[in-house]
Amino acid sequence: MSTKNHKQIALQYLQIALGTTVLALGVYLFFMPHNLVVGGVSGLGIIILYYSETHLPFIIPVWLTNLAINIPLAVIALLVMGKKFLAKTIFAFSTFSFALFLLEEYINIALEIDFFLAAIIGGAICGVGVGLVYRQLATTGGSVLIAALLHKVLKHIPTSRILMALDWSVILLGFFVFGPERTMYAIIAIFVSTKAMEYVLEGLHFAKAAFIISEDSHKIASAITEQMDRGVTSLDGRGAYTGHEKNVLLCVVSKREIARLKEVVSNIDKKAFVIVADVREVLGEGFKDFDAKL
Repeated sequence: MSTKNHKQIALQYLQIALGTTVLALGVYLFFMPHNLVVGGVSGLGIIILYYSETHLPFIIPVWLTNLAINIPLAVIALLVMGKKFLAKTIFAFSTFSFALFLLEEYINIALEIDFFLAAIIGGAICGVGVGLVYRQLATTGGSVLIAALLHKVLKHIPTSRILMALDWSVILLGFFVFGPERTMYAIIAIFVSTKAMEYVLEGLHFAKAAFIISEDSHKIASAITEQMDRGVTSLDGRGAYTGHEKNVLLCVVSKREIARLKEVVSNIDKKAFVIVADVREVLGEGFKDFDAKL
């Protein structure tokens, strides 16, 4: 393996460690003090921590619950799915547990704020952490591992559906333990976390894609290229009603350029048919480099 490959692998694991540390901070600072159960093993850990504090003579920390559940799951998954699938996931849940261990055992920060702020800020931080882990094709274990293992037996049920059922089972348990108010805030946290994770995975480089149908498509394509310095792709199309062949132009521009694009088209053909669609991320010349996504 070349030095370059070693560096890439090291950077991948470094990003996983960064993601799990960020996730641990979100859970420790915002979810644990406010008993917000958002599903997964960490949510179950918060319930067990609360139960041990109120009913047992000893405390069961969240990091211990995370390890106690993930280690046997990892052993089973190793036998079923193989080492290659699990290497990054084992590293992820290990570093997540270690970060939680340091926070729970050595850093005593009682951060008590408004539940709504805890849900929003905690959800955003955890979403960023999970997104960083997912970018490297890893997971933090827990319910994801259980869902993957159950899918091996229940092949007719999609993994995503099994995962959703597992997470909502934990959330429902949190409802019975902590009540409806905290559960509703937890649902807000889930929504914010999902959005933050999507932004990390798909990027914030929003753009617009324009599909242009016109009898003067060649003039429009030339004008866009010359006046806006943007590439245009010509697609072959056919009118379903008339049967006439048409050229469909596809052009991707930044949000601030879309008004200029419509102006260019309008100056040539005011009867042109233009469809503008949102684009979450664009990779390639004139936009974001492929390497920047890694």
